[in-house]
Amino acid sequence: MKPLDAHDADAYDALPKVELHCHVEGAIRPQTVMELARKNDRRLPTSDPTELYRYTSLDSFLEVFWLVQSLLADPDDWARAAHESIIDAAPHGLRHREMFFTPARHLAAGQTLAGIVEGLSRGIERAEADTGVSCMLICDIDRSFGPGPAGELVDAAIELRRRGAGERLIGIGMDSTERGVDPRDFAEAFARARSAGFHVTAHAGEDTGPDNVATALDALGIERIDHGLAVMDDPDLTARLAELRVPLDVCPSSNVVIANRFARLEDHPFRGMRQAGLLATLNTDDPAMTDLDLGREYRSVAAAQGMGWEEMTAVALDGVEASWLDESDKRRVRAQFRAEIAAITPP
Repeated sequence: MKPLDAHDADAYDALPKVELHCHVEGAIRPQTVMELARKNDRRLPTSDPTELYRYTSLDSFLEVFWLVQSLLADPDDWARAAHESIIDAAPHGLRHREMFFTPARHLAAGQTLAGIVEGLSRGIERAEADTGVSCMLICDIDRSFGPGPAGELVDAAIELRRRGAGERLIGIGMDSTERGVDPRDFAEAFARARSAGFHVTAHAGEDTGPDNVATALDALGIERIDHGLAVMDDPDLTARLAELRVPLDVCPSSNVVIANRFARLEDHPFRGMRQAGLLATLNTDDPAMTDLDLGREYRSVAAAQGMGWEEMTAVALDGVEASWLDESDKRRVRAQFRAEIAAITPP
């Protein structure tokens, strides 16, 4: 395989992309983390921003993630995080994002969902004006808090929608640790979210087996699967998801460096997922915490998995299909992507 050069970098950054798996809390610049800590009088374990994002496992990563989360103390902090996350991603091909945020710890500390969504929306609107990138929001349940707070969070989102606020909040998701948690415990909360017109998704199969994915799919009625790596261990489940075109928003670099699911990108099943007919897309997950961007993710996966330019452009176009844009917007964005792709000199 030939080494990638600057020409390849330009092509992969130019490739237009949708991103469906990115946590705003995991996209905060290290320097911004330092400034938010000073602003909010919080002590960090290091004064060196380059040392901040250090972890050795999914559990130790979550400790860093929760620490960074805790620094978002008011709507202005959320606005800054959202704005910078899109500004940083736009030069690497981002055109549309459906972005996660997980407010359980903030709500327990006294913030309101209305204030958080207002701050995020304000930051997104500024970024859209600056870059032309569109962005919508998915409010994630933190499953470690249990089904009671999950139901309260869904009710708060429904009330926000009833009041005509939170127009950017289009989905309910679920993240945090999978082990020892039964997705069925959250079935009632997800049923209420679906009844209220929210799209639904959930992290599943990142750190557990295929049964976790199947249970989330059947018990929660999810439309997308976040990560979903374990499906490849169950041929029948793989065939079912391929036939139904259930999207999987996969994050290969994250699965290597955060979850430690694979030793290297070459071992990741992403290309195999695509070859099995799965609607598998590429995403960064927590780009600031992994020193990643979308261009680099596409470029690295292409090199590690031996995927050619046509395969990678197909991945980008499948991101449009997997999104929650309405059908007319999908047609428009797909046509825009094809025109942009045609103008790129392939690497």
